[in-house]
Amino acid sequence: MRSLGESLRELRTLAGFSQREFAEKLGTTQQRVSEWEMNKCEPSLYRVVKILAILDITFDELIDGVEFDLG
Repeated sequence: MRSLGESLRELRTLAGFSQREFAEKLGTTQQRVSEWEMNKCEPSLYRVVKILAILDITFDELIDGVEFDLG
């Protein structure tokens, strides 16, 4: 299993974006993208929707194999 941050990093890299380029497209900072990818925090629902559009993926693709701590 992997984390949401690991999934995001993998999909961003496969799409050919650097953290900085991705951040610019999202209207956020490279530091924030790094924090997401290192699982220091999670993107808001608004940002998730933008991430899906920019990477041209579905929510299922983003969370495929991601383990969630529901407790």
